[in-house]
Amino acid sequence: MIDAGSFRNGITVEIDGQVLQIVEFQHVKPGKGAAFVRTKLRNVINGGVVEKTFRPTEKFPAARIDRIDMQYLYKDGDQYVFMNNETYDQVALTEELAGDAMTFVKENDLCKICSYNGSVFSVEPPMFVELEITDTEPGFKGDTATGATKPATVETGASINVPLFVNIGDKVQIDTRTGEYLKRV
Repeated sequence: MIDAGSFRNGITVEIDGQVLQIVEFQHVKPGKGAAFVRTKLRNVINGGVVEKTFRPTEKFPAARIDRIDMQYLYKDGDQYVFMNNETYDQVALTEELAGDAMTFVKENDLCKICSYNGSVFSVEPPMFVELEITDTEPGFKGDTATGATKPATVETGASINVPLFVNIGDKVQIDTRTGEYLKRV
C-alpha cells in the first residue's frame, strides 16, 4: 500500500478499479486547515488524464507493472518495432503509445516497455543518450556571454539548445527526461 503522502512521479496505483500513473504531484499545506496532495494522474489503459486531491494519509494499492528491457530496432510507417533480447520476440507499438519517449532514441538503443496485465501502455527511454549534432550554426568569436546557447539538431531529428562551442559532428550527452544538453562527449 502506498499512502498519498509518499506519491512520486511515475508511481502507478490502483484507485477505484482504475490503474493510474502519477504524472505530477504537489504537497500543499495551507495556512488554515489540513494538508493535502494535489495530483495529475494518467490512466494507463486508455491514456485519459484526471486531476484529483487526496489527504496525505489515504492509502492505495500499488499496481503491478512489468518493465521489460527491449531493443528498439526500427520505425515502420507509424509503428516502432522493439525486440526482447532474451526471447527475440518482436513487438510493434504505435506512435501514439510511444509518444515523446522516442524523440532521442536511435536504432539499437535499449528501452523499457511498461505493461499492465500484458497490455503495453508506455515506453521509457534510457535516461541519458549520446547523440551526434547534425546541424547547428557556428559560434562566432566574441559570442562568449555566460550561458549563451544556440539551437542544434541531433541525429534523431530532435532540436535542442547547446552551448556556443558545440559544432556539427560533436557527440553530446542529453537527458531524455528534460531534453537538456548535459555535456560534450
